[in-house]
Amino acid sequence: MSTLAIESTRQLDEPLVIAGRSFRSRLIVGTGKYRDNDTMVRAIEASGAEMVTVAVRRIDLDRTKEEGILHHLDPSKVFLLPNTAGCYTAEDAMRYARLARAAGLNDWVKLEVIGDQRTLLPDVAATLEAARVLVAEDFKVLAYTNEDVIAALRLEDAGCAAVMPLASPIGSGLGLVNPYYVREIKARLEVPVIVDAGVGTASDACVTMEQGVDGVLMNTALAEAGDPVRMARAMNLAIEAGRLAYLAGRMSRREIAVPSSPSKGMLDRSAAREPEARGGA
Repeated sequence: MSTLAIESTRQLDEPLVIAGRSFRSRLIVGTGKYRDNDTMVRAIEASGAEMVTVAVRRIDLDRTKEEGILHHLDPSKVFLLPNTAGCYTAEDAMRYARLARAAGLNDWVKLEVIGDQRTLLPDVAATLEAARVLVAEDFKVLAYTNEDVIAALRLEDAGCAAVMPLASPIGSGLGLVNPYYVREIKARLEVPVIVDAGVGTASDACVTMEQGVDGVLMNTALAEAGDPVRMARAMNLAIEAGRLAYLAGRMSRREIAVPSSPSKGMLDRSAAREPEARGGA
């Protein structure tokens, strides 16, 4: 499908709006784990993503250094979303959010506070604590959390601009493990719901978008693919397909077969064979 065709499908949908800012793409991508910066840039371009996350704790904030990630990202082409990846306490997460703003990135933050080193699952209590403080400091907080409806509601109540439940553990590639809970979170919240972490391939992205969520954030699925650029293109198409399928509304599931063509008006078999019989008389 051409870029023009992708653009035409987006005319069938409204833009994604987070904290008053509009995005045509519902795919958000990360910048970690790529084998080199050139591959990262080409994959981002192929993905069509307009928002790109950067881990404040793991990158050099000096844009002038060519080996640094920020040197290769053009803020006029992609919106940079600082994230607090690698933080295990609310205090650390808040510190790095403030550092990103002081370094001139922006006042947005993907808030991530990890609670367990083995599973990399979020510390919901610490996330909520940090969210409340950062919102009070006028940050636009996009909060990473588990697929817990109560946690999601509390993060929304804390003033988060978006809530980001996981599909499955970070970097696992297991895909969407609990679609019911993700659908319930989307049904209950008014702020955008962006599924983050665990998507492994294009079919995972498509199924996730079919749940009605507002977008998907991914990193490892692209960076660790055999061909990150091709996978990025596949994810671009999968996000579009899943979103349009959700908007279209799938057919009902049935336990019996239903013919594709109606039987009413079909020729009777005996009548259809009659001319042949007459011809042979």
